[in-house]
Amino acid sequence: MPLQNAQDESWDLEIKPQNNLFELHLADVWRYRDLLGLLVRRDFVSFYKQTILGPLWFFIQPLFTTIIYTFIFGNLAGISTDGLPQPLFYMAGITAWNYFADCLTKTSTVFKDNANIFGKVYFPRLIMPLSIVVSNLVRFGVQMLLFILLLTYYYFTGANFNITFYVMLFPLLVILMGIQGLGIGLIITAMTTKYRDLAFLVTFGVQLLMYATTVIYPLSTAISKYPKYAWIIEYNPMTTIIEGFRLGFLGEGSFNLQSFLYTSFISVLLLFIGVIIFNRVEKTFVDTV
Repeated sequence: MPLQNAQDESWDLEIKPQNNLFELHLADVWRYRDLLGLLVRRDFVSFYKQTILGPLWFFIQPLFTTIIYTFIFGNLAGISTDGLPQPLFYMAGITAWNYFADCLTKTSTVFKDNANIFGKVYFPRLIMPLSIVVSNLVRFGVQMLLFILLLTYYYFTGANFNITFYVMLFPLLVILMGIQGLGIGLIITAMTTKYRDLAFLVTFGVQLLMYATTVIYPLSTAISKYPKYAWIIEYNPMTTIIEGFRLGFLGEGSFNLQSFLYTSFISVLLLFIGVIIFNRVEKTFVDTV
């Protein structure tokens, strides 16, 4: 058979070098959405496949953390919870923070953890960090179920809290958490291709960041007791999300439109910067990882 001329050939996919920093190939991400589903399933199955309790760890980790925080920060330290039941207050903060922290820490090692795959086969590299954000939603959903069960228990025992209309913002708050974790994680994973030490600092840094967020104390307490440093906590974009989460489900929290718009802007900006840096580094990271 005679060979076709090059101009007569048609291809389903044409891979070209990136010449523009803003060429994000988002259409390819959508085309490979089935791969995204497979990666989400892989992350879920592989992480708990060789554990005795399996997915029960989804419940155990936030439950134990809530008990410890209630004992240490609530009973021993006597930190205010704005009149809310201590377990409810701490579990609300823990549930929200865990999703953000998981997205950040796992995304921050994407290049290092998947160097072998990235060097052998083509697929949109952004699929990998996106799969982490989506798979963490499963864990977040299970922990939310635990939080709702605890909420139901305290409701029938007559505890002092109330669900407000701010709960309608819950989907947006979850999206903002995922965007923040993804954006910061992409920036860090791009930097770790040259500076490996950053990978060791991420877990420690996330833990420090938690104490600069209103996970174990309300914003009102930080403002009243530590006014000199309260601005650091107020300008932390995760503070608005956790305060809004508590205001929606528990009726107590420092949340307003201005802080919400600020957090939304910072979240989108972090994602934009992260994707651009990730897009730039992915072209040459195989040579440095």
